[in-house]
Amino acid sequence: MALLARLLRNFPLLVLSPFIWTLSALLITLSDIAFRLFGRTRPPSDSMPDTSAASVVIPNWNGRDLLEKYLPPLIDGMSGNPRNEIIVVDNGSTDGSADFVRTTFPSVRLIALPENLGFGGGSNRGFEEAANDIVVLLNSDMRVDRNFLHPLLDAFTDEKVFAVSSQIFFSDPARKREETGLTQAWWSAGFLRVRHVEDDQVNEPFPCFYPGGGSSAIDRRKFLSLGGFDHLLRPFYLEDTDIGYMAWKRGWKVYYQPASKVWHEHRGTIGKKFSQSYIDGVLYKNLILFCWKNIHSFAAIYSHLLNSWIGAILSVLAGHSMERATLGGQWRALLQIPGALCSRWHARALAVVDDKEAFRRSLAGYHRDRFHPIESNPDRLNVLFISPYPISPPLHGGGVFMNQTVRQLGRLTNLHLVVLVDSPNEIPAHDELEPFTKTQEFLVRLEGLPAQLGSIQPFAVREFANKDLEWLIHRQIYLHRIHAVQVEYTNMGQYAGPYRRLAWFLFEHDIYFQSISRGLASMKPLARIKGSFEYLRALRYELNLLPAFDRVQTCTQENKDYLASFLPALAPLIDPHLRAGIDVSGYDFAPEGRTPRTMLFLGSFRHEPNRVALNWFLKQVMPRILASAPDARLIVIGSDPPPAHTLPDFGGALEMQGFVADIMTPLRECAVFVCPILAGSGIRVKLLEAFATGIPAVSTSVGAEGLAGNGLHICTVADSPQAFADGILRLFDHPDEATALARRARAYVEQHRDMARITASLELSYRATLSAKAPRPS
Repeated sequence: MALLARLLRNFPLLVLSPFIWTLSALLITLSDIAFRLFGRTRPPSDSMPDTSAASVVIPNWNGRDLLEKYLPPLIDGMSGNPRNEIIVVDNGSTDGSADFVRTTFPSVRLIALPENLGFGGGSNRGFEEAANDIVVLLNSDMRVDRNFLHPLLDAFTDEKVFAVSSQIFFSDPARKREETGLTQAWWSAGFLRVRHVEDDQVNEPFPCFYPGGGSSAIDRRKFLSLGGFDHLLRPFYLEDTDIGYMAWKRGWKVYYQPASKVWHEHRGTIGKKFSQSYIDGVLYKNLILFCWKNIHSFAAIYSHLLNSWIGAILSVLAGHSMERATLGGQWRALLQIPGALCSRWHARALAVVDDKEAFRRSLAGYHRDRFHPIESNPDRLNVLFISPYPISPPLHGGGVFMNQTVRQLGRLTNLHLVVLVDSPNEIPAHDELEPFTKTQEFLVRLEGLPAQLGSIQPFAVREFANKDLEWLIHRQIYLHRIHAVQVEYTNMGQYAGPYRRLAWFLFEHDIYFQSISRGLASMKPLARIKGSFEYLRALRYELNLLPAFDRVQTCTQENKDYLASFLPALAPLIDPHLRAGIDVSGYDFAPEGRTPRTMLFLGSFRHEPNRVALNWFLKQVMPRILASAPDARLIVIGSDPPPAHTLPDFGGALEMQGFVADIMTPLRECAVFVCPILAGSGIRVKLLEAFATGIPAVSTSVGAEGLAGNGLHICTVADSPQAFADGILRLFDHPDEATALARRARAYVEQHRDMARITASLELSYRATLSAKAPRPS
């Protein structure tokens, strides 16, 4: 019934919607063509404002009770400087507001308008009348801290600062802070997306997307040069978002100042005078008008036009959502399209930065990259290390590489960690890394983006797409003055971007699309179809992603060559020997005195290649070994093992130990290490650990990738079940040969895979990249 009611109510607009879409698209296109032919961009004339005094402008409409309540603390906070002034712009109130201000607060300047010009019109009048270079715009329902003003003025540090926003609290401390003053915005699915972020760790002026219209200090000259708040967006909402975005596109900056505190009684006037449906209708309309005015990229504006039409149809079918447009909003916007086209022309003439760059500059990491001085060769680098998985304890091979890199890198740099964990219980284990890190930040496992049928983004990437994680990365870059960002795993590469001076590095623990392709053969038919689709998505994603990084680290030369076969131009930027290593000194070498005829399998069973490897070994290799050596035993260690009842026990010859905190004992005691890996990519840290402890190893060629070629005789390599079994049996029966193999393997890891050595080279790579990106004197 609800659907039927929506269809009947929106039927006229449903019929007109193709016309609305076509007409708006045509007029916007013609306007852009005309601007390209006849329009011109006006360069900004930047100047430093006088910040020794400020004018406070308060637009008011029937808010007498609010003025009575909140003007006294404001007057008290402004009283220290006789040049400060307070201006109340009364928008034709009918509750006696003007007379009340005139008689009760004679020190306050009153501008009494005969009619309601709306928030934007009243504010503009106040800006025009203000005597000082800095205008503080306050809502009438805003209570200020006595010392709110000076932090705002102090944040105008150069001629590029357009506005500074206060930190906003609600009068009710139990209420969720939906409004903080710390704004973030992004472009998604053809629309502007905006949110307020609550982040107590931001303790200095910090870039934000727009200055809140009810709690911000603004450079008066810059504001008026932009044309002030646009009458297009009357009667209210998005005027501040619009002016903030115009400022960023003008090449200016907007900051949030947490030291300036105000308290807001949200919608103190609007919420009393208008219904919620009317307020929502204005917001839907203005979200569309914002795009028609400000989004000048051809691809982005047409994405908006298409998505707004589709979204409006979905709103009829599924109900209204702030995530999509409505037919009513489209129709109201179309009625204002002459004004929208005029505003679009004006905005284009003022824009010196394109849309993508404007959105980037309001994000803290890009802001540091674009505006802050970055040393190319500091005494000690500030490095941000980003991991999608826990680092301590190291439960898998990648965890070992990360854990030991952190321990070495923390000795050479100021290291800051961002780590994703599955639960808060995993956080305390990282205390052991505190001696090596300056800060550690954790996010509990993210929801990621929802699954989408037919999405071209790989599942492993969507799983880690999250705005809170993006915010955290940008915040850490900004607050800790990061020079280099080390990203672990391909799925986290989505947070890189076109940084001009900051250095970004990606460690490909394995090549994702190569790992998928190697696993296809072991999949069942239906799973293989799904896997093939994921392979194509991964191939497209990974090859497009890698050039966004300054350097890409791989485990092996084979990995580098494989990537270079797809992207030859990337080859000079790939480093194959800077990450895959272990702290060899931490492993006791014991090539002799081992328990005869014992085999060791190590690996986390969260990792699909380990599950496949064990299954292959138990079905194809183990029976052959037991046929020749009935007393042989296989010890399997790893987190999340398969249930014991699903595996053969071979009369007690199979021992499933699950997770073991200390693997050094089995590495010292077992006679042969087995690595029957059939899929995946990169170096197996389990083999490096086996080499370091003196246990001779038998591996498949995939498992020994990067370790068995170029004449290295440091492990036995076999790919068929019989050859694999024969290799193990030979080491059982020839202990001298096994010992010699173990000694060669230990010498190899000492010389080529010692973490202290390769991390020193990694730090030099950071410095060389920073130096190469540093601006050269003209």
